[in-house]
Amino acid sequence: MTLFSGYTYQLFAGALVSLSVAFFALIFGSVLGLGLGAAKIYGPRPLRYIAEAYTAVVRGVPDLIVIYLIYFGSTVALTKLTGAYVDINGFTAGVFALGLIFGAYASDIIRAGIQQVARGQKEAADALGLSKRIAFFHVILPQAWRLALPGFSNLTIILLKQTSLISVIGLEELLRASAVVSGSTREPFYVYAIAAFMYLVMTTIATVLLRWAQSRANRGFA
Repeated sequence: MTLFSGYTYQLFAGALVSLSVAFFALIFGSVLGLGLGAAKIYGPRPLRYIAEAYTAVVRGVPDLIVIYLIYFGSTVALTKLTGAYVDINGFTAGVFALGLIFGAYASDIIRAGIQQVARGQKEAADALGLSKRIAFFHVILPQAWRLALPGFSNLTIILLKQTSLISVIGLEELLRASAVVSGSTREPFYVYAIAAFMYLVMTTIATVLLRWAQSRANRGFA
């Protein structure tokens, strides 16, 4: 296997799929985590219990089982609901499953960030007559985001590496592509070493970008 062979391009294509899954799972999981985190603080008691139960279940179940349940279970559920066979592809299932896992962990990080916002900020918003919704999105959340960003960044790096798990449902991301290439070339050590280097490059770039975001968010703060 030469450096610029067709197999190498297959690995790059797999890396692109991994990045795409991570990106969309990050967006979905962030929105879910924000909703769950807000529900744990501001929601009525039944909603708080549901959010806590969801987090406990997802965090207590191995990630691979969540991926299998989403991949096979969503097909069965949608088929029964529509009355016709609905096939959920690996990309959609991978994004949804990893987003659900990410959201469960992110909810506690976001909740902690909201709780660290100084009480005086909330009181000032009330004194200005701001509604709870406006106060949350314009006063509380921007400050909570800065406080939650370090933990959120670590979770994002983990998500990027977790994309390797969706190889079990047939999606040809980087790890799956590596398995295919190593089987064809009979050079597993060389192929997986290249894959490991590509993961390292992706996580390093993501780390640099996230640290830049943290430095931007912390401007003006001691």
